[in-house]
Amino acid sequence: MPRPTVHRTPFGSAHGTETHLWTLDSGAGVRAEILTYGATLHRLTVPDTSGTAGGVVRSLTGIDDYTAKHPYFGAVVGRYANRIAHGRFTLDGTEHHIPANDRGHALHGGPDGFHTKVWEATGDHTDDTASVRLTLHSPDGDMGFPGALDTTVTYTLDTAGTLAVDYESVTDRATVVNLTNHAYFDLAGHGDVLGHRLQVDADAYLPVDGDGIPLGAAAGVQGTPFDLTEPRVLGERLGREDGQLRAAGGFDHCWVLREPTGADALRRAARLTAPDESRVLEVWTTRPGIQVYTANQLDGAFTDGTGRRHERHGSLCLETQHLPDAPNRPDFPSTVLRPGGTARSRTELRFPHLPGRG
Repeated sequence: MPRPTVHRTPFGSAHGTETHLWTLDSGAGVRAEILTYGATLHRLTVPDTSGTAGGVVRSLTGIDDYTAKHPYFGAVVGRYANRIAHGRFTLDGTEHHIPANDRGHALHGGPDGFHTKVWEATGDHTDDTASVRLTLHSPDGDMGFPGALDTTVTYTLDTAGTLAVDYESVTDRATVVNLTNHAYFDLAGHGDVLGHRLQVDADAYLPVDGDGIPLGAAAGVQGTPFDLTEPRVLGERLGREDGQLRAAGGFDHCWVLREPTGADALRRAARLTAPDESRVLEVWTTRPGIQVYTANQLDGAFTDGTGRRHERHGSLCLETQHLPDAPNRPDFPSTVLRPGGTARSRTELRFPHLPGRG
């Protein structure tokens, strides 16, 4: 059986710094391509049940496309994924201000968050895995966040075709941390994902106001379009008359996952199935929430290397994370990191229907 491999190639200059593309190959048909710019999942190639390889994440073409403003295609976002209301929060009696970049609120760490940085990277492989380890130093005051933060994101692809993403951060001063990957998934390449079936292992979600800020406590999904406790066709869900869907233009909401069986235990968060069942993606995580975003704001302005346009509802994001606006919500799980501690989480992308696996 072929062994996993890791390979590095130049990808161009960003802000005067050279970037690289790291290719992880499982040796069994799954291949992941990672950019040092934004620690971005640039491509993820997965065979279908017949063995035909195809991309399952949407990408941009070259480094100039990634350095231009775009909706976070494949990037690691932080220091705080999702929204912080009005771009401010108070920690240990001091108010901190993050530049507003989304309707008066801070989104994904502010306009110059982790998605705009060139990360340092080293690759490795064993008989069973190929990996790339990316590191970033964020100085005290970066985008208004307190404390100097050192973050490591490691992508690991194994011979079973599972892509794991491990996040680890330490700080020299109390701060808040919430990292995720913002990949846009499309398992079939049919132009939209409305025929995909989605299941989310959660009994509650966070209703939001017109700016995407949580209104309060989680609400039960039963009897609403947000009930994805069984596999549901996305187009049928999004086509329902509902104030939350209407305001967001689709799903752009955080589901509160069921409690894991143990501390820091992985549990399944979501299962996405192509219309013809040729590919299945399962997302497993240690995080308490998952933001489902159905690419409501894409309008064809962005293209991939083939000239294919990224349209509304043409893909969807499954962002494992802490809950939005948690720094201002003491009833939500804490995102505070203090000196001496380590913020750790793991997300796995599993493909149970790979050829030879049933």
